[in-house]
Amino acid sequence: MKTKLLFIALLALVGLSTNALAAIGHATSITGVQGYDLVSYHTSEQPLRGSGHHVSVVDGVTYLFANQDNKAAFDRDPGRYLPAYGGYCAFGVSVGKKFVGDPEVWRVVDGKLYLNLDADIQEQWLQDVPGRIKSADAHWNTIKDKDPREL
Repeated sequence: MKTKLLFIALLALVGLSTNALAAIGHATSITGVQGYDLVSYHTSEQPLRGSGHHVSVVDGVTYLFANQDNKAAFDRDPGRYLPAYGGYCAFGVSVGKKFVGDPEVWRVVDGKLYLNLDADIQEQWLQDVPGRIKSADAHWNTIKDKDPREL
């Protein structure tokens, strides 16, 4: 009898574990800012890492925040804090490409967060920020739904 109960309990545990793993596999992804707190780019000198205790989901993407106040600010107006071009490198988008933006290489320009691939690329972007933004805005509508490998 004990063996049978132990076997049933083990089956139940395996079933719960399988369901938990399936749920994790279908969870929304953390992309764009790789777990950094989007609000902190606008309120701190350096961006802060987010925490799983303060989470918001927009369009299937999970964003983490360092504290409840930042989460609440984001929830009131996500568009204000979401990075330009879905978090892709602003310089890359300006030339019609999609490169992953480094969350530690950034600038807020006119209230909008822009990420760059790396510090060298950002130096090029900084040489003509208004021109690069204008070019990136023009390219974005054409490339935003394309796989980066297609570009």
